[in-house]
Amino acid sequence: MTVKLINGYEVVIGFETHTQLATQSKIFSRSSTAFGAEPNTQASPVDLALPGTLPVMNKKAVECAIKLGLSLGSTIAPRSIFARKNYFYPDLPKGYQISQFEIPVVQGGEVSFYLEEGKENVLKTVRLVRAHLEEDAGKSVHDEFIGQSGIDLNRAGTPLLEIVTEPDMRSTAEAVAYAKELHKIVTWIGICDGNMQEGSFRCDANVSVRKPGQPLGTRREIKNLNSFKFMQQAIDYEIRWQIEQIEDGHAIQQATVLFDPDTGETRAMRTKEDAADYRYFPDPDLPPLVVAESWVNEVKATMPELPRAMAARFVENYSLPEYDATILTQSQAVAAYFEDTTAVCKQAKLASNWVMGEVSRRLNMEEIGMDAVKVSSAQLGAMIARISDGTISNNAARTVFEALWTGDGEAVALNIIAPPGNAEALIDALIEAKGLKQMNDTGALEAIIDEVIAANPGNVEQYRAGKDKAFNALVGQVMKASKGKANPGQVNEVLKAKLA
Repeated sequence: MTVKLINGYEVVIGFETHTQLATQSKIFSRSSTAFGAEPNTQASPVDLALPGTLPVMNKKAVECAIKLGLSLGSTIAPRSIFARKNYFYPDLPKGYQISQFEIPVVQGGEVSFYLEEGKENVLKTVRLVRAHLEEDAGKSVHDEFIGQSGIDLNRAGTPLLEIVTEPDMRSTAEAVAYAKELHKIVTWIGICDGNMQEGSFRCDANVSVRKPGQPLGTRREIKNLNSFKFMQQAIDYEIRWQIEQIEDGHAIQQATVLFDPDTGETRAMRTKEDAADYRYFPDPDLPPLVVAESWVNEVKATMPELPRAMAARFVENYSLPEYDATILTQSQAVAAYFEDTTAVCKQAKLASNWVMGEVSRRLNMEEIGMDAVKVSSAQLGAMIARISDGTISNNAARTVFEALWTGDGEAVALNIIAPPGNAEALIDALIEAKGLKQMNDTGALEAIIDEVIAANPGNVEQYRAGKDKAFNALVGQVMKASKGKANPGQVNEVLKAKLA
């Protein structure tokens, strides 16, 4: 693999991703994990570490870890232990965080994704070191108006999986693509809601630079990147900053930094700690976590079809290009919509083109998800079937799609016999009402073509002299004369026969 250099430097990036698990209660207590409650209303005596309280492991959190391990080809440790990670922040009520250190529950694994390089889509793989269970800390709240800070412990004890990679990424593009792929996987298998704004999926990027062939450079950790846009900006800035520092003769100091979206810059928050600084030791209040093989098999039986397996099935069953299959499996909702559409129209590639094209464009333009799509899969499938059988052209189909999306289709259906819920009848009613049906009468088409040939002797002469552009001009004249209702394929066929 050729590594792209930036001003002669190689970029090295690793990730630590804190994934909030989709449990109703916290990892060691029964307190709610619901977002948005009044400060300090969801912190129990266990979360506050009051004397005499003991943590009790949340079984659902362990099952989430097992699901992740199964999804990423990791090893599920049959026995793992919890440790106390000691540090002192105002939002950490115990004075330590319960985490895993020496023996994490998920070990190894990998995340693969496609990255566009030139005109090709290249498969990249990032190796994982581990994924370990831990509790979240609380949150410091700063009020600039009154000049005070407060502590909200609602998040304290929220279950997290920290997913750690090897330093395998060599560009910002790879880092963002990795994060998006991991985000897709954790939401796909239902262990995390993926809401980055609420902190459910937070990424820390470890960034360093080096000259090719040299040992790894000193890394700086960019904390709590909560959007893919900011992630790209932060890493790009950090790379430029580190290179400038080295070129100016300064050594990079290991540090934890924050990204400021307003300035587009990173700034040092504190000197980066090493493991020894945290004085890890086994938590005496928690026994080892034992995961039997039978439990793993039970969890495996509940798993959905994974994105890569589904993409492979789309290639095999629907003869789709690998690129199409990858895009269509970005979410379960998109994949289901595509399959439901294909079941109606029996035209997988056409369905893929419309879902990746016009449907995605509309969703992005209106900033809505598949749950708010305004054209049902049954309607889209019925419309594509009419393209396939020659009833309408692709251009006419766009008019139909526009009417369906804006609701015009339903209005037309009220004035024309189209039973409610009958997508095929609705599409036919729309085509009829808007006069979009293609001309398939060969005799009428031949008459139009004869008129066009007679009226454009110059273009006919040029085509016979070998100029293909002249043929396209004649096709355009035929389509204009037919008011766009002629079948383009049929026009080409009949026109070529006439000119020959």
